[in-house]
Amino acid sequence: MKTKATCPYCGVGCGVVIEHDGRRVTGVAGDPRHPANFGRLCTKGATLHLTTRPESRLLHPELRPARGLARERVGWDTAIATAAERFAAAIDEHGPDSVAFYISGQLLTEDYYVFNKLVKGLIGTNNLDSNSRLCMSSAVAAYKQTLGADAPPCSYEDFALTDCVLIAGANPAYAHPVAFRRIEDAKAARPEMKLIVVDPRRTDTAATADLHLAILPGTDIWLYNAMLNVLLWEGLVDNAFIRAHTDGFAALRDHVREVTPAVAAEVCGLGTRGADDIITAARWWGEANAAMSLWCQGLNQSTHGTHNGAALIALSLATGKIGRPGCGPFSLTGQPNAMGGREVGGMANLMSGHRDLANAGHRAEVARLWGVEDVPAKPGLTAIELFDAAHDGRIKALWIACTNPAQSLPEQQRLREALARCDFVVLQEAYCNTETAPFADLLLPAASWGEKEGTVTNSERRITHVHRAVAPPGEAKPDWRIVCDFALALGPRIGKDAEKLFPYASPADIFDEHAATTRGRDLDIGGLSYDVLDSAGPQQWPFPEGADATDAASRARLYADGRFSTPDGRARFVVPTQALTAERTDARYPLALTTGRLRDQWHGMSRTGKVAQLYNHVDEARIEMNADDLALRGIESGELVRVKSRRGDVILRAAASAEIRSGQAFVAMHWGTNTLNSAGANAVTLRASDPFSKQPELKHATVQVEKAELPFHALIMRGEPGIDDRDDGANAAGLAVERAAALAPWLERFGYASLALAGRDHPAVVLRIAHDRPIPPAWLAELDMLLGLDDAHCVTYSDARRGITKRARIENGFLVGLRLTGETAAAAWLRDVLVERQPAADLRRWILAPIASPPAAAKSRGRIICNCLDVSERDIESAVAGGAGFDALQAKLGCGTGCGACVPEIRRLVAQA
Repeated sequence: MKTKATCPYCGVGCGVVIEHDGRRVTGVAGDPRHPANFGRLCTKGATLHLTTRPESRLLHPELRPARGLARERVGWDTAIATAAERFAAAIDEHGPDSVAFYISGQLLTEDYYVFNKLVKGLIGTNNLDSNSRLCMSSAVAAYKQTLGADAPPCSYEDFALTDCVLIAGANPAYAHPVAFRRIEDAKAARPEMKLIVVDPRRTDTAATADLHLAILPGTDIWLYNAMLNVLLWEGLVDNAFIRAHTDGFAALRDHVREVTPAVAAEVCGLGTRGADDIITAARWWGEANAAMSLWCQGLNQSTHGTHNGAALIALSLATGKIGRPGCGPFSLTGQPNAMGGREVGGMANLMSGHRDLANAGHRAEVARLWGVEDVPAKPGLTAIELFDAAHDGRIKALWIACTNPAQSLPEQQRLREALARCDFVVLQEAYCNTETAPFADLLLPAASWGEKEGTVTNSERRITHVHRAVAPPGEAKPDWRIVCDFALALGPRIGKDAEKLFPYASPADIFDEHAATTRGRDLDIGGLSYDVLDSAGPQQWPFPEGADATDAASRARLYADGRFSTPDGRARFVVPTQALTAERTDARYPLALTTGRLRDQWHGMSRTGKVAQLYNHVDEARIEMNADDLALRGIESGELVRVKSRRGDVILRAAASAEIRSGQAFVAMHWGTNTLNSAGANAVTLRASDPFSKQPELKHATVQVEKAELPFHALIMRGEPGIDDRDDGANAAGLAVERAAALAPWLERFGYASLALAGRDHPAVVLRIAHDRPIPPAWLAELDMLLGLDDAHCVTYSDARRGITKRARIENGFLVGLRLTGETAAAAWLRDVLVERQPAADLRRWILAPIASPPAAAKSRGRIICNCLDVSERDIESAVAGGAGFDALQAKLGCGTGCGACVPEIRRLVAQA
């Protein structure tokens, strides 16, 4: 059977077709008819079916009788009643503002809607915020300050219609791969199209650009102001458009008068050619018939993220390049339904239908629509404020849904203290082992991807009806149902009529009510229903009552008439701040650290972390630094280093990178305490936030790096014997996930520990350890027993004088388990032997030998570049050495012909050769 849904990862909103037998998901494919992706999927989307495993799923409610005790299984009635009693008690004693809800851009719109109604309509507080606060709130604020509404004016089809694309603070080659494929296609079809990338790193996106502006972190506004300066001097602004459709340009014009390309080049650290490059970028933008900008977290996650966006949007307004094909400022949404959440008001400062909490008229409209006396006027607590309030005792009861703050928020030590101090914490979650789960007093099992129905809205305002393919496992329920059940239990306890507010029998009922609240608003979807979405396909808003689904062109872009969503219909120019980063480098903290995404992982890896092949591109957390900076500190690439900020420290593997300039460093955001012995990047990030959006500056922190003195090393790997039929392959994958979950609690024991999966058809778990003293034999014995490295299948070696012990498990002629302690020189090639299931007969005498280079019988493939076709870096290097260029590589090896996410890296390898 086949069921249509969408991918639950980034905001591109790719359509997928779920293959299943009614009981379990068996496969996934891109939906060739979905207008977001036309059948394409990235590496993450293409492996979604492999994430639908029962291991680590939360299957029934669990309640902690008291702090300090283990949670126990309870029924749903007990779970909901307990939650209602605890929240009602807090409300009764301390008022409605003593409770708070922190939810997620991965919820469906219907889930978001009932959460918003529960908090603001039933309970009477605005303490509802979302992890979208960490992601898109600066883009929202920038749109509202300039264009009047949270409404991206562009469509994906504009990629093929533009003459100049400016990508700022984003790496869509990794973070939005399918959208980036469309940009690559447009560039291939029209090579004269200009691609400008603004990023401190030379990412895979930047490597494809005609012009890469490698600015210093936090200097974006200076760059865009200088570009506007050039546009003014060279007569490339559209004065007629400015006069007819905007306000505030004179003040901005005066502000940028002295921000010349030379001044900006100095501030931005662009070097001797920087001024010329800024002039080139401005001319390309100004002379293009159609130009558009794309931006994401590099601009948003800043203490001036709102003004970053406003300064970029000003380039579109000043040249009149908005509302036309191929034109406009286009914010790339980070999460799959962050936009849907904003549409229903699922944040502390918003209300349904893009209404503002600060507007008394808007509050009255929502109260009337919901049938309640009023919506509270007091602003709610945003994400950082919310957990600060939990930290100091003002929040007594906290409900977290479908998100993992104990991995994703900055200043993790303080965040975890806040969770521990809160009187009562509820976690509504699909997985039982997220970093936040240990802090929950009550765990509520939620349905996940493929198991529930609703709608999502992607980056281009396109709404898709997501269908349920299979039933949730165990006792898990859809999120909307959990919220409604809680509301019905809470209402009588706080003297409210919840039955009137939550009468829904299905998600379709919720969608219809949501659509009704948008009538007359900028996002009017009064003409949409599940039936329309099923018959006509995904639709962009606005789609008012009476709209014709065949007239999609009329909704492809906004503001074609030059009228904006402000009270007077005129767009606003904003004079931006000249601030830089919240922290400045100094002698003590000399490195500027940026954070970001990997190609094949998502957020905190609670889903992607279950798929072994998604580790094959990058299999260990690392800090990437310029080789000169490593040499200055006496560090070699591959050694462990301590990364320290003013808030905390973390030990990571150092990796030399030509993508990073001296004085900077990069750490991926994904790794947390399920994969490291620390909280990862967010152990060192800071909570300083933008004053308008309240979005924290997760993108930048200043750090020091020094070699970590951890001389005692160990490597442990465990695979399964494996058989090639599907069921046994699935069982092997399940055992690897279970083994990883069993090993995760061990990580905190060591000075450094890293946990990952490896392989493809025969997954394995890999544990890397480094410690400041000899690893206790009792610990090693426990690990051996845990991983089946303690029986007659194992060959052993021991050198007590040098502290070296080794064990290898060989079954049916294959290496399936390994522990190296005290000496790990052969780790890399032995990993390949194990996960590639190379016969051990000719390797047996070498397996425990201290040799870094593989023997002739071993086939070491190294890092996988193309995950779709399983093509390694060494496969590509060998073919290139034989004379193959990019086209020949694709023809011979197939690499880059699947999702295409590896294409920029393949081109780079060819160029390097």
